[in-house]
Amino acid sequence: MALSYPADKPSLMSIQPYTEDQSDALQEVVNIAMGQAGDSLARILGNFVALSVPRIRLATGKDVIKTVAGMVDNNAEISAIRQTFSNSLRGEAVVVFAQTGADDLADLMGYDTVLDSSAKQELLLEVGNLLVGTVITGIAETLETDLSFSAPSLVAKCTSLDQMLVAEQLSWSHALLMEVNFTVEGCGFKCHLLIFMAEETIDTLRGILDEFMDGI
Repeated sequence: MALSYPADKPSLMSIQPYTEDQSDALQEVVNIAMGQAGDSLARILGNFVALSVPRIRLATGKDVIKTVAGMVDNNAEISAIRQTFSNSLRGEAVVVFAQTGADDLADLMGYDTVLDSSAKQELLLEVGNLLVGTVITGIAETLETDLSFSAPSLVAKCTSLDQMLVAEQLSWSHALLMEVNFTVEGCGFKCHLLIFMAEETIDTLRGILDEFMDGI
C-alpha cells in the first residue's frame, strides 16, 4: 500500500512542532470530529461504540506501521479502506478493519441473510466512508476551512498487516498522524482510523489553527 505523498523527505527534527496552544486546539477539534464519527457509527450499527482517546503526533512511516501493529495482530487478517482529502489541507485517511470484526458487520447492520464477498466489501466501503466523511467534515467545519474527499477504495482485503504496510513502499517519510480505535462492546468488531496529513500541510494547518484560536 503506497500512500501518496511527495517524495521530498525533510528530517523529523527539522519540522517545527506546534505550540502548546496549537496542539490543544487541534486535539479538541479532532476529539469532537472523532466523537461525531463514533456517534454516526453507533446509529447505523444500533450498538454502543467505544472509542479510544484520539492521538495526534508527528510520525515516520515506521511509526505508523508500529501503531497499526499495536492494534491488530500482525498475523491476523485485515481489510482496509482508503480515501484522500484535499483543498486547504491535503492528506489521506485509512480505516483498518480487523477481519473477524469486519465479518460481523452484516449481523450488526441487521442483515438476516449471508452476504457474498462483493456485498461485504460494499459494507466496508460504506462504513469507511461514513467514518472518514464525518471526521473530515467535522474538522473542516470547526476550523472553517474547505476540505473535500475522494470516494473510498479498498486497498486491502483479507490480508496480513505486513503485506499492506511496507515501510520501503511508503512515498513519504514523515506526516502528521491522527488515530483512534472504534470498538463495539459485546462483539468482535473493531476498526482503526488513521489520518495522515502531508508534510507541507503541517505548516498550513499551523496558520489555520492560529486563525481559529483568534476567532474564539
